[in-house]
This record gives sequence, C-alpha cells and structure tokens, in this order.
Amino acid sequence: MKKINLGFALCGSFCSISKAIEQIEKLSFIYNIIPIISKNLASIDTRFGKCSDIKNEIKQICKNPIIETISESEPIGPKNIVDIMAICPCTGNTLSKISHAITDTSVTMAAKSHLRVQKPLVICLSTNDALGASAENLARALNTKNIYFVPMYQDDPIKKPNSLVAEFDKLSETIELALEKKQIQPIF
Repeated sequence: MKKINLGFALCGSFCSISKAIEQIEKLSFIYNIIPIISKNLASIDTRFGKCSDIKNEIKQICKNPIIETISESEPIGPKNIVDIMAICPCTGNTLSKISHAITDTSVTMAAKSHLRVQKPLVICLSTNDALGASAENLARALNTKNIYFVPMYQDDPIKKPNSLVAEFDKLSETIELALEKKQIQPIF
C-alpha cells in the first residue's frame, strides 16, 4: 500500500525543533515525509542546536531531499507533491504571513501552493505572541478553509501570558482528522 505524502515544514521556533523532530520520527512510519525548512532554520545556529546537525537529522529520518527555497516550494501544489502538509513548529511570524497570503519564504510558499489545490494544512503553533500581536492572524487562520490546528495551550500564563504552544503529541491525530476534513476538538 502506498504511503500518504506528508509535507512537513519546520520554522525557526528553535526551542520547539526537538519536539518537531520527535514527531517526524513517529510519523515516518506512517507517511512518506517531504521535509521543508525555513531559511532561518537552515542557516542559524542556536543554543538549541546547529543548523547543519538539524538538517542532517531531518534528512536521515525522511530519506527525502529537504526543500529550502521558494522556487523548490512553488510546485508542491500544482504537481500534487504532497497529500497533506503540516507546519511544525509554526511561528507567529509564519502564521501571520499565511493569514495575509504573504509568500516570501520556502514555508509560506509551500503552504500557499498546497492550499491553492484545496488540500489540508495542519498548523502546530509555537509562538510567544499568539494572544497578543498575532491574535487577529490566529483568528483569521482558524476561519480559513482547509487550515486545521493542533490543540494548543498557554505554556506559561504568568510569565508569558500571550504565548501558545501546540500539544505536539496530538499532531498525528490532527493529521488523521484533517485528511477527513475535520478539526480536532477542543482546539484550546
């Protein structure tokens, strides 16, 4: 039986990358994963890891080339490269760009290209401003056809009252339901 092609896009929410890679490992047994990474993730070393190590780990798990540029991302929709796409982690910056149809990164172009053929896009949010500056963009995306969210929570309501982080362990279930055009509940 042919595996479903899952586009798995990673943004520069560096503190969440290890959780995302854990999900890639789990999902690789179910899906053929096409990795997509943002320019920041591809080029910035942080206290959470070196970009070259992160890229190598993703390549080893997925066994597919990593899509890193806008031009590599654009054909995803028209060529039906993936059946479903997840952005995990999705930063507030990327969420804002998607909600305003801005396509200036490999990840936002991949999302736009994928959505233009009306396939499901799953967002696994990780941002410090979801309930602040990005709140209107979150609301807009929640009301956009074919966009589905992994359930999320306030990770530190006292010190970071505007922050939301997805429950990464619910990514697989969210993907399964999104393939049926259903939003997992509850979202918050």
